[in-house]
Amino acid sequence: MKTTRGKRSAQSRELASLREHLAEAEDTLRAIRSGEVDAVVVAGKHGKQVFTLEGAEHDYRVLIESMNEGALTLTAGKGILYANQCFARMVKCPLEQVMGGSFRRFLSAEDRTTLRLLLKRAGKPGSKVQVLLNACDGSQMPVQISIRPLARSGADRATIGMVVTDLTAARRNEEMLRAFSRRLVQVQEAERGRVALDLHDNITQHLCAVVFRSQALADKLSARDGPSKGEALKLRKMLGATVREVERISGNLRSSVLDQLGLVAALQKTGEEFADRTGVSVKLACVEPAARLPIGTELALFRLLQEALKNAEKHAHARHISVSLKDRRTFVQLVIHDDGIGFDADHYAARRKGALGLLSMRERAASVGGSLRIKSGRRAGTEIEVCVPQQSPQGGRVAGTNN
Repeated sequence: MKTTRGKRSAQSRELASLREHLAEAEDTLRAIRSGEVDAVVVAGKHGKQVFTLEGAEHDYRVLIESMNEGALTLTAGKGILYANQCFARMVKCPLEQVMGGSFRRFLSAEDRTTLRLLLKRAGKPGSKVQVLLNACDGSQMPVQISIRPLARSGADRATIGMVVTDLTAARRNEEMLRAFSRRLVQVQEAERGRVALDLHDNITQHLCAVVFRSQALADKLSARDGPSKGEALKLRKMLGATVREVERISGNLRSSVLDQLGLVAALQKTGEEFADRTGVSVKLACVEPAARLPIGTELALFRLLQEALKNAEKHAHARHISVSLKDRRTFVQLVIHDDGIGFDADHYAARRKGALGLLSMRERAASVGGSLRIKSGRRAGTEIEVCVPQQSPQGGRVAGTNN
């Protein structure tokens, strides 16, 4: 009796084992059919053997693995179903630890929000975002993520395709261009300072001497020399106007008011001179910042106002211009608005020649860590808003060029 029971118990255990192996085989077959495995390891008389499964997606996977960009497929819940070796190298994590985990762990909280918003419009033009990828060793990498929805073939199948591009080299090149732009601005300002000094110390002095001589000549002429005396006085007047124009040009090249009295005084003087020369009404509402701005920042804002006024005179045909400077604690805001004819900003930017002026203004603002926004429309006037940080990007005051 005991023997019969023992046989039945052994048969039950064997049956349970067979059922377990059968379930495992069915899971393996399901994974093979669905493409979830690339190879099968089989134990035999001659040891373990690896059999690769080259299905319809094999060539596609070979291509993905040879890419120099990260490639992933995600579930709707941001779980990583597949990642290539390039992405694993980007996050400095073994591939087996990447797959099956959440993609969100490689992003900051802010970037997760940005990605979530982007995923809502995935598949539409511009479904790209630049974020910082957090690697497993704590380092960060700037990347661009391109998103495309994939066809569904089941509740657990991938729904999102993603390509991750390393922007490290691009950011480095961009920073080099920024540094070159800043250096170019410094060289330009140095040259302007030298020219302004030459005009002030040499040309203006010579012109003043000629003015005095012409006045002396006019004084020596008697009433009998009426026509000659009149011409001498006209010459004196013309020379005086020339001296003032040279002084104006010298001041535009390098403002002594900016160096000595600060930004607000320089902006006010520039606006007043522009109004006197052109007849255009200029209303200034400038608040002195709590602390003196870096010299480079003051110079950038001064140059941007000059450029905006020049554009308003040359292109806008404005009658009224308003200028405001406000202290926003961490940054300073300069807003210049005119009631001119305006322009189509998108069309203007598309023209290379026309875009150079806008580009130079944006680069001028960017050179001190700021940003520039232009809002305009046909017959709607133009508004230029510049925001720059209170401190320079390098920290502290930026060295300027002295006369």
